Amino acid sequence: MNNNYEPSEETKNRWHNDPDNWVWGIFYYNPEDPRLYLPKKIKEFGWTMNFANPNSAIVMLILISVILIFTLSAH
Repeated sequence: MNNNYEPSEETKNRWHNDPDNWVWGIFYYNPEDPRLYLPKKIKEFGWTMNFANPNSAIVMLILISVILIFTLSAH
C-alpha cells in the first residue's frame, strides 16, 4: 500500500462504523486503514490508535517506558 494513500471520508466512515474493525468494541484494528490515530467509536470521547498499524507498537512502547520512568523515579 502506498504510504501517501489518503482514504476518502466515505471510506473512513465505512471503516469506523464497521463493527469488525473494533475488538471488544473499544480497540480499533484495521490493517487497511493507514491512519495511526482516529476518533474513538463514540467520537466525543477523544481519539484512539489503529492497533493494526505497525507504528502503534512503537508509540505504545514509548508511552509505557515514559510512564515507568516517571513512576520509578518518583520513589
